[in-house]
Amino acid sequence: MEHREEELIRQHLTHDEDLRALYTEHQALKQKLEVFRHKHYLTTEEEIEEKRIQKLKLASKDRMMAILGRYQQEAR
Repeated sequence: MEHREEELIRQHLTHDEDLRALYTEHQALKQKLEVFRHKHYLTTEEEIEEKRIQKLKLASKDRMMAILGRYQQEAR
């Protein structure tokens, strides 16, 4: 996630519960992926789980970006 996007999300976290929940989920998924990235070798099951987590993380980012897009539309 880009610094600018992160900054915008943080601005709206205090008053948008959905965004806060998605951001928390996104950060948790990011941490889970870091565990896999630090391993030298992944089992087949771990590779599948890593791909699943990557998809969930991307989906949470997409939902956050949609929320930010609505805020940007309102600001115009």
